[in-house]
Amino acid sequence: MMMKSRLTLSFAALLLCSSALTAEDSPPAAAGWNAADWGVEGSDIPVDTEFRFGRLDNGVRYILRQNATPEGTALVRLHIGSGSLDETDSERGLAHFLEHMAFNGSKRVPEGEMVKLLEREGLSFGADTNATTSLETTTYMLNLPRNDEALLDTALMLMRETASELLIEQEAVERERGVILSERRDRNNYAYKQTIDELTFASPAARFIDRLPIGAIEVLESATAADLRGYYERTYVPENTVVVVVGDFPIATMEQLVHRHFAEWRGGPDPVEPETGPVDLTRRSETDIYVDPALSERVVVSSFGAWEDRPDSFAKRREDVLRQIGYAIVNRRLATLARGENAPFRSAGFGTGDIFEDGRMTRLVVDTADGEWRKGLAAATAELRRALAHGFSEAEVAEQLARLRSSLENATRSSETRTNSALVQSALALVEQQSVPSTPESALERFESYADAITPELTLAALLAEAAPLEDPMIRFQGRTEPAGGESALRSAWNELVALPILPPQTSEAAEFAYTDFGEPGTVVSDTRDERLGLRLIRFANGVMLNLKQTDIRKDQISFRLSLDGGNLLNTREDPLKTALVSSLPAGGLGKHSQDELETVLAGRTVRFSLSSTSDAFRFSGGTRPKDLELQMQLLAAAITDPGYRGEAIERYRRSLDEFFARLDATPGSAVSNSLGGILSDNDPRFTLQSREAFETLDFAKLRSDIADRLSHGAIELALVGDFDEDAAIAAVAQTLGALPPRETDFLPREEARQRVFTSQRISHRIMHRGEPDQALVRMTWPTTDDSDLGETLRLELLERVIRIALQDKLREELGKTYSPSASSSPTRTYPGYGTFSITASVDVSEVEATRAAIADLLSEFAERPLDVDLLDRAREPMLENYANMLKSLGGWMSLTDNAQSQSERLDRYFAAPAIIRAVTPEDIRQVARKYLAPGDAVEVIALPQTETGPAAAAADPVE
Repeated sequence: MMMKSRLTLSFAALLLCSSALTAEDSPPAAAGWNAADWGVEGSDIPVDTEFRFGRLDNGVRYILRQNATPEGTALVRLHIGSGSLDETDSERGLAHFLEHMAFNGSKRVPEGEMVKLLEREGLSFGADTNATTSLETTTYMLNLPRNDEALLDTALMLMRETASELLIEQEAVERERGVILSERRDRNNYAYKQTIDELTFASPAARFIDRLPIGAIEVLESATAADLRGYYERTYVPENTVVVVVGDFPIATMEQLVHRHFAEWRGGPDPVEPETGPVDLTRRSETDIYVDPALSERVVVSSFGAWEDRPDSFAKRREDVLRQIGYAIVNRRLATLARGENAPFRSAGFGTGDIFEDGRMTRLVVDTADGEWRKGLAAATAELRRALAHGFSEAEVAEQLARLRSSLENATRSSETRTNSALVQSALALVEQQSVPSTPESALERFESYADAITPELTLAALLAEAAPLEDPMIRFQGRTEPAGGESALRSAWNELVALPILPPQTSEAAEFAYTDFGEPGTVVSDTRDERLGLRLIRFANGVMLNLKQTDIRKDQISFRLSLDGGNLLNTREDPLKTALVSSLPAGGLGKHSQDELETVLAGRTVRFSLSSTSDAFRFSGGTRPKDLELQMQLLAAAITDPGYRGEAIERYRRSLDEFFARLDATPGSAVSNSLGGILSDNDPRFTLQSREAFETLDFAKLRSDIADRLSHGAIELALVGDFDEDAAIAAVAQTLGALPPRETDFLPREEARQRVFTSQRISHRIMHRGEPDQALVRMTWPTTDDSDLGETLRLELLERVIRIALQDKLREELGKTYSPSASSSPTRTYPGYGTFSITASVDVSEVEATRAAIADLLSEFAERPLDVDLLDRAREPMLENYANMLKSLGGWMSLTDNAQSQSERLDRYFAAPAIIRAVTPEDIRQVARKYLAPGDAVEVIALPQTETGPAAAAADPVE
């Protein structure tokens, strides 16, 4: 089925698609390219010739691309052009149910063996083996960890099995039914329910509202194998199927294997494109109020317009750019208000999106603090009306053009190393949106052909041509309580606001970045190399450490990470929130620039100012480009030497507290995560959630006094990984961080702050949540150890993987009690002797005791019986593949380059780990399980609904 429609109710601005050349050019065609096969006949967008396109005689289409980023890997996708919209009334939920059945037996692969087969090949279930169902599509995904032709052959064999050879036996359906119902239960939370209300208000008669992929409970509880097979045979047909392979294989190999596995498939006709609407575009002046204790306050003002059929073309993409700039300017103005002092709202946005092919919707969305909807709506409405009436300034357009040009230039410089994932997304955009995949170079060329002609007048005209006027609009309110005055208050407030006079905008001059001189450049006093990894380790005279890893695995891209001594180890029992505001510092800007001013000053430059507090350091991290590396270093030095500490950042932080504390126990997961720290630490204030009052008293004056010494004197270690010139990088750091006054040369040990104990109270805690009455969560946590012993750390990680697989087999597949049971080993570097191992399962409230018993039985088997060798290998192989592929990404290199001087012993672990993993035996895993996972040593936390009564809701019972 040719996809022609999308639901885009998001108010985000349209993304600029990669595109190329002008209509007059005649570029070479890609191999196998036939525009009619993809519904883009007549498009003047030249296709990227590195793709290989094809259509088999039976109608199966394919898109192939040889690519080596990451080297030696590949992505395989099976795209079915049908989703939940293709269901009949009696099939609601079967598209998603069928997706699950793909893992439950086919003609060549017995039930339960597909995942095992892939695990033996090094693919992890969930991470590398997955599937997703949407309203319009179903996509199966395999991420291959190596470019072994036999593995690709296996992957495509499995995709073909999924496409046409599933058994769909009644016994398997019954087993999977519990998993489906569990997933539906887990997703049925406050956010999902408000989404249903929002969609229903927007389009109450539309068919798509009754076709959300999770389905109808009555269908899911009664569906038979015959029902599923009916949907399967009607929609999984060759004409409705696209195979995508992108990775490090020769094109000829990919194409041969696609033909081998899919050419003989015979199936029914291409299914008819389903109805989505109707959407009544004449609706006006309707109001909706939706209340839930977990929802923050939001007002959405919207209007409908007619859908426009705009096939992909040079003209369309140029118009999209104009509209994108217009929406971006409006949203930029709204962001300025949100960042200011005494801000009227937390955030706001304006945009237009299609409702399939039934219409389009323009929305103004305003998020406010509780009780401030009127104030927020007034400010956002005034700013929107001002923009639409008076238009935009040259400076505003120039800022957005700089951002677009920078993005396109960056994409062009790194086009040689586009990732498999990015190329798959480009291929699927052709399949689903009829957006022709083209090169970054051509996108930049076309942009430059018209960029100079873009004016404020053209931009405003393009926006007005698309945006539906907000006249007598629909108004929807959501929040914790109804607004005073109800629907009439909302409507009258809007009518009053649009009757007010429109004031002209105020303009301001753009400033220059004020931080370019940090004094005499620093001197390098130590310069060594780790030849094993090609790391260059520098120390400046002022104590700053610089670790460099030059690699061009991602052309023109640089990752950075700066660690500054401090972090959460500064928190004490007496002052447990000492570092809580650190992540809010970027919102306060710099001493000479507010955050909002920085956005303008740095427009078109690839730099980032973000800050977090990790366990033992303050961390700045992000990405930049070689041409912006010097500016990025200046920004980091300015952030350390002159943080802004502006009051508006504190205001924004405090406004966020309403939402956080309202959702504290809104779901079983949030209730457990927010209680667990105190339970495991015997209420040590450093690890226990503090009161709202304690958070509200925090301010920048105290933060400044608490961390000023660290910013001025704390040890700094900066890691740079990517495509840069080493000498240029050293010079950029010398002129900035290296030029700062002398600092401590090592991270402080803080031995007293590193003391952390695991509670001795091994009891079962019952905590209440305010979510759905059928939802419960069981979590068991055991104390383990720190990560100083590499062998023990790796054995614990293998145990985690083994138990995760066993939980999937037992709780999910065999018993059908939970959708995604999990296990996690967390040994720490920070706290000597401290680590945890946990098992978690979300279950129906009636299944709590049965789930506890099943977990206990599983652990007993691990402790008493020899571990199955195949189970260990299925856990081991993906772990080994992760190590084999670790240094094929900037993130993997950063994990080694970061702290390469302060924790140099960690480098040795990388080389030692694979041999240790291979040497682990089933008996080793059994002994680790017996050592750490004794049932009586666990702390159990069970989250139950507040309505639940009886023994299961007792405050605390001993673990059985």
